[in-house]
Amino acid sequence: MAISLRRRNLSRLAFVAAALFLVRALFFPSSDPASSSRSFATTTHTNQIEEHNFIERATRPDKSLNVQRHKFLQSRIGRDSRHEVLGDVIRNGINDYWDRFQLPYIMSKDTAPMDAQHVLSAIDQLLSLNGWVAALCPTLVRPFNQNKREDAWDDIIRQDHIYYFAIVIHSADHFLVDQLAVIVQMAKRLGNNNIFVSMLDYDSRDSTETIVDLCEAVLTLLGVPFRIRRVPGMTEDPNTAYYPLEEAHMRNLALEPLKELQQKRQIKFHRVIWLKGFTCPNDILETIKISLANDAAMVCGMDWAEHNGFFIFSDRWRTRDIEGDQFRQSKSSSKPDAVPPRDKVGAARYAQHLPFQVFCCEAGTHVVDPAQSYYKGISYRAGTDFHNLSTTEEPPTRNPDSPCLDSSQAWFCRDLWVRSARDAMDEVDRVNGGSPPRGNRKRDVELIDVAQRDPLMDEARAANAEEAKQKREAAAAALDPDANVGSDYDAMSDEEGGEVVPPAEDIEQGRLSIPNSVFRPARILVNPRCPTTYAGVSHTQLALDLFGNGETNEEVRGKYVLEDWEGAPESFVCQEQRQTGGRKATKTQRRLGFSIHDELQRLQ
Repeated sequence: MAISLRRRNLSRLAFVAAALFLVRALFFPSSDPASSSRSFATTTHTNQIEEHNFIERATRPDKSLNVQRHKFLQSRIGRDSRHEVLGDVIRNGINDYWDRFQLPYIMSKDTAPMDAQHVLSAIDQLLSLNGWVAALCPTLVRPFNQNKREDAWDDIIRQDHIYYFAIVIHSADHFLVDQLAVIVQMAKRLGNNNIFVSMLDYDSRDSTETIVDLCEAVLTLLGVPFRIRRVPGMTEDPNTAYYPLEEAHMRNLALEPLKELQQKRQIKFHRVIWLKGFTCPNDILETIKISLANDAAMVCGMDWAEHNGFFIFSDRWRTRDIEGDQFRQSKSSSKPDAVPPRDKVGAARYAQHLPFQVFCCEAGTHVVDPAQSYYKGISYRAGTDFHNLSTTEEPPTRNPDSPCLDSSQAWFCRDLWVRSARDAMDEVDRVNGGSPPRGNRKRDVELIDVAQRDPLMDEARAANAEEAKQKREAAAAALDPDANVGSDYDAMSDEEGGEVVPPAEDIEQGRLSIPNSVFRPARILVNPRCPTTYAGVSHTQLALDLFGNGETNEEVRGKYVLEDWEGAPESFVCQEQRQTGGRKATKTQRRLGFSIHDELQRLQ
């Protein structure tokens, strides 16, 4: 009897042990402590974000970005695993250095903090010596003494929000280390567990992949969550590559972890920071601050390139002022009447180094509010009726009012305007206690009736017509040679087959439904104090051109916020790429009408 009881107890213990092992295997995936000591060349992590397990769901879902607790927050996808000619030699050297110079001095766990400090110091030294960002950013002049105020960004840091850094890399080894330096500086200020880094290496043909290995090592040592991914080009033949489509594809891939973390871990990021070129950490922090103060959907910096000894505003393909016009390709030292934004309010605020409203932007590093965009289903897209040069077919005949085949960012901006208007209409429906069927909204009919019979609306139209006439007369008196010209590198002249861009008042709109000014505006801004530059640029001279000596005691906090927001323009300059040919394909220009009401009707 005693033996039988003992056997029964042993069976119960075995059953309990098996059950515990099963629960642990299913809901608590093992995290091997030795995995952190693997070489970075062979490190593998879970590529997909893991969903909450049963215990987390039953208690409280863990929404932290702690890489020690969640190994899947650091992953590398698409690494080139082919055998390297000198791979064995390099690995032997690493092992020899570890065995002779590191392992003998690790006596116990007590030395771990000291070893970690040595590694962090080495990272700081490496990034300070490589490139200008970490070393020279604090010395560059900025208006309103922003670099001298030690508490300038304390309010952002105290909020303890989480931020998503996205980088799309295409053969950009000349400034990738500097971008890594910026990420490290931002991690120090915001906290390692408050940022996630998404790096997409898109078909790079230089030493980018090797430098990306360095990025992986540094981010792993610092405990910063990341996903680094390498993907091939969409096509090997440049004649079949349509750049806007590639651009949209790359950006959507870079945003995949953002959506996975929302869907599987219920983690929502406060802002998405797209890094381009060289941008100082303080400038990024200030752009975030402007984004928060204005509840803006997007805030962009300004992209400057060096040309013949002076600096010009570049990347006008994606940038339009609030009137829908292209920015001027102005010098950094231009007079107030020749500054990049063409509209009067934007030009005045630019001259004061203050943020100003635009119809679209992306020049350089920019900050996007995902709650107003990505989390609402907006993604990057491109036109589909372009002409493939590799075929023998004749180019299609396109109507004058055909959709603009411009950059994916320009599509994104228009989607922001339409989404903002749609959200406002949905809010009205909720307030009214119901949602009428889309396609025949009572509110739409009421607004159309008001637009047609309201004398104030008629007066506003007359005033706009008079203002347009004055602009036309002023333009005839003093022709602007830069008025209808795109980038020097991507726009065709009239003689080469380009189209003359008519002024806005000459565009015949379709049936008058509801003017764009009636709808809630999308809050898209440019922060002129956030310059983005590239390799070989004299950053110190650029800062002096833009900001002078930077000495001023003027209070700027109240001027961060725009009080008046304009509606979308009724038309915009469409600079489009109608055919394949890669990044350097020619682009033509035309003016195209833009009706938010028509876009909303099309979506219904």
